[in-house]
Amino acid sequence: MDKRATCRKILRKTALSVLAASILMTGTVDAVRAEETPNGLQTVEAESGTLLGKAKIAATGTCVSGLEHTGDGVEVTVTVPEDGLYDIIVRTAVIGGGTKVNEVNANGQHVGDITNSGSWSDEVVPYVWLEAGDNTVSVTASYGWIAVDSFSIRRAAPLPTDVYEVKPTLINPNATDSAKRLMTYLCDQYGKTVLSGQQSQDGAFGLTNAAVWRGTGGDYPAVLGMDLISYSPARVAKGDNSSNVVERAIEYWNGDEGKRGIVTLCWHWCPAARYDKSKNDPWGTFYTDKTKFNLARAMNGRDPDGYQMLLDDIDAIAVQLKRLQDADVPVLWRPLHEASGGWFWWGASGADAYLQLYKLMYDRLTNVHGLNNLIWVWNGQDAAWYPGDEYVDIIGEDIYPGKHVYTSQAARFIKALSYTDTRKLITLSENGCIPDPEQLVRDNIMWSYWCVWEGEFVLKAAGFNNYSEQYTEKNMLKKAYKSDTVITRKELPDLRNYPLGD
Repeated sequence: MDKRATCRKILRKTALSVLAASILMTGTVDAVRAEETPNGLQTVEAESGTLLGKAKIAATGTCVSGLEHTGDGVEVTVTVPEDGLYDIIVRTAVIGGGTKVNEVNANGQHVGDITNSGSWSDEVVPYVWLEAGDNTVSVTASYGWIAVDSFSIRRAAPLPTDVYEVKPTLINPNATDSAKRLMTYLCDQYGKTVLSGQQSQDGAFGLTNAAVWRGTGGDYPAVLGMDLISYSPARVAKGDNSSNVVERAIEYWNGDEGKRGIVTLCWHWCPAARYDKSKNDPWGTFYTDKTKFNLARAMNGRDPDGYQMLLDDIDAIAVQLKRLQDADVPVLWRPLHEASGGWFWWGASGADAYLQLYKLMYDRLTNVHGLNNLIWVWNGQDAAWYPGDEYVDIIGEDIYPGKHVYTSQAARFIKALSYTDTRKLITLSENGCIPDPEQLVRDNIMWSYWCVWEGEFVLKAAGFNNYSEQYTEKNMLKKAYKSDTVITRKELPDLRNYPLGD
């Protein structure tokens, strides 16, 4: 595609020739103050900003192109009259076709992503905190291959007044009392506090949680996340007998000295070995590029053996979940996560095949195996992948914004609100950085809980429990765990006897 054609404007701009020449000669120009337009928007043309990396003014002189690789971007300065929440509107077009996702930053902090699949369109990152006076706003390449026309700022509309009014009614009418009590507690806390959480495959007292305990000065997370990956029949067949996640989940729920914790489980589902792409990497076959398994073929009847594998694997996982039900452990169950990204096989065939599988799993676990201890956390992350209110108890968003980014991630919270008109709990089901509790309160973005991923996000090195500050610095870790806004394990009530909701 001709980049010059891509960057043509719908409306003519004025006085650009001198500006474009300045940028072409120096690479940057002084950022201009946005002017208030009649409809209340403030707009700054992208070509008046500072070019980052190999970004460049397009030959037309009317937009910025060259956002192709990490580090490429454009930054402008906008001026707002007072501290508050604003929407950032970026006008972009795709170069070369396809869907492109790129990052938006405010004052050096990642605040959201914009997605464009075609010609010029306005992409909105809502609910960004800006301080009175000058603020920098930028677009930087993630997928890259876009042209940027302009940045506009408007005051953000307030959240609906009923956003945190969620009824504790589970989608499974036969849910266990323990599941109902947990859901009631989560709904009671929603909008008031945020529960701390930590993914820790080695359980309550493994290295990951030990690093958190050391880093906080003696606190454990309210929510413990683990993965059923090693119970996948394909992993078992390859000799993986390492998992004792069920035992660790029971241990965390039962607690010690009356200090119970909450359990959330995901499943990195590995298909049968016959679908492996490479014998050299037999363990990571939940990734799309590591398996030949095609979900659409299995669901439409073209791969009946694949469909039977799905049933057999779900049945195998049901055995483990049944052990938890027998121990009266309610589970925040987050299957088929991050599907819309396409990097896992359950999302690689598109939304239709995924939705069929999600509903099949719900029906089989609930109605065939009678698993009533599950609170269903849907984590598809796109409205087109939403299975319907009758299949979702909680909406989860996974966010990895970079290093030392402590913003509320309001844009993703607002996006999650748009999936359904029914009020649902919204949780930060995976995160790289812990959000600053002060910013959560300030922005009124109260995730139900957050759950930091493990590995490099917590540990300096494998095999040692030294806390890593690569993503969340120790002072922010302590601030979060000591905050009145954040619930830790020791601050949980007796969930076994928590009053049932209406």
